[in-house]
Amino acid sequence: MTPSTCQIGCECERIEQLIRHTLWSSGAKGIVIGVSGGVDSALAAALCARAVGGGNILGISLPSPVTHEDDIEDARRLCELFAIPFRVIPIAPFLDAAAKMEDFEETPYLKGNLMARIRMSILYYHANRLGGLVCGTSNKSEYLLGYCTKYGDNAADIQPIIHMFKSRVYECAREVGVPASIIEKPPSAGLWPGQSDESDIGFSYAQIDAALTALEANRWQAQNATEEMILGKVRATMHKRMPAPSLLNEG
Repeated sequence: MTPSTCQIGCECERIEQLIRHTLWSSGAKGIVIGVSGGVDSALAAALCARAVGGGNILGISLPSPVTHEDDIEDARRLCELFAIPFRVIPIAPFLDAAAKMEDFEETPYLKGNLMARIRMSILYYHANRLGGLVCGTSNKSEYLLGYCTKYGDNAADIQPIIHMFKSRVYECAREVGVPASIIEKPPSAGLWPGQSDESDIGFSYAQIDAALTALEANRWQAQNATEEMILGKVRATMHKRMPAPSLLNEG
């Protein structure tokens, strides 16, 4: 085992300990997680299963009308591999109901955020029903850039991989045995046919991770144009990482 492999393995073990501690200390009966067929949710689900056993996890695929069938099947295979009970709950009926609201508007931005919040509402419903916790699937690259929806995909009771840059997610996914079909597909939130995370953000994950790593090392002082643009995204989305402003603790 190379030092790098050993380091990745140790990191996975630390995450599994976090998951076990969080579940046991909460008194919850299990974990509910949305499995999209992408690498982030696959890694988070695999680590949960390794930590507390697949039978204590419920994996839910929440496809929209534009979700590719391959994503559902990848999610199903992932859950089968780690012995996680699996359900498919299409969100089209919820979207149809929302479309009947007065002043409803359908733009990619509005619909994308609505889809993320519908999905999280369903996950929390089943967590409440089962007395469980919702596991988040955010990674550090997207979290720092604000590439997430408030009270949507960034809502959770535990965030086991939020400290990992996307490049690290891929390394750990290989370490725990996430199928290649999931690891090798282009990252996508599945908001519309052909949608790509990297195209939406405007940078590749390699560029994002390199810039964020350099910014952290240089006390968030940009050294080049790419870092300046990445830093702008970090600053513009600070509100997504902060508690809601209040006067609760004033005085």
